[in-house]
Amino acid sequence: MTFLAMLAAAERQNHSMLCVGLDPDPAKFPGRLQGDAGKIYDFCAAIVDASADLVIAFKPQIAYFAAHRAEDQLERLMAHMRRAAPGVPIILDAKRGDIGSTAAQYAIEAFERYGADAVTLSPFMGFDSVQPYLTYHGKGAFLLCRTSNPGGDDLQNQRLASVDGQPLLYEHIARLAQGPWNSNGQLGLVVGATYPAEIERVRAMAPTLPLLIPGVGAQGGDAVATVGAGWRGLDGVTLAPIIVNSSRAILYASSGDDFAEAARREAVKTRDVLRVARA
Repeated sequence: MTFLAMLAAAERQNHSMLCVGLDPDPAKFPGRLQGDAGKIYDFCAAIVDASADLVIAFKPQIAYFAAHRAEDQLERLMAHMRRAAPGVPIILDAKRGDIGSTAAQYAIEAFERYGADAVTLSPFMGFDSVQPYLTYHGKGAFLLCRTSNPGGDDLQNQRLASVDGQPLLYEHIARLAQGPWNSNGQLGLVVGATYPAEIERVRAMAPTLPLLIPGVGAQGGDAVATVGAGWRGLDGVTLAPIIVNSSRAILYASSGDDFAEAARREAVKTRDVLRVARA
């Protein structure tokens, strides 16, 4: 099954556009787990078990594991997600952006070592930084397009005088991803929830691509505005899927030993807000 088909199936099965981001910070762990990097797997697995029937995807952020020498725990977590949520795609948030043989090694890391269904990439070095990932047929790649951080303006919101129509850089990325770079239908785009007008612009320029939208929850993105800007459907069928990510608001919904139950309540609330906004 291709990544896009997995997304569509998970959306139908769980009636959800919510993605839970797995950004485990031991300093923020609740109760008896606090400060213990050896419990990263236990914490994340509990979150997965509590939300597996509520999400369209999971998104582990690799830096939170690597910083604590917990890559082995990430491997265990990937295997656990396959067992606990076999129909839910996994997006490895790595934001890789190299070329040639180095990019090929990063692709092996994402798709062979960790078994991810998709990966996030920086397209700054051009198509040859993306192409090695596309040799894995059926896998997906989300290109950073218009990110949620204020500093994104430094590059992404600048005009390209040498390109026809003088588009903003993020608009040019959206056009490339919708067009010549997406020969096998494997690409999606990352657009931050803190910029709903830009989400709408990207959606207009890339109507068939899935959008990964971080920034809802702790980062201040508005769920209703996000859905209004990014979701398109016809007769209840999603034509242009959106994957709305929330991390900290769900992971750290409680500082006590009931953290998994609290995470589920927060995930239910966010999922339902997104569903109402779509309706």
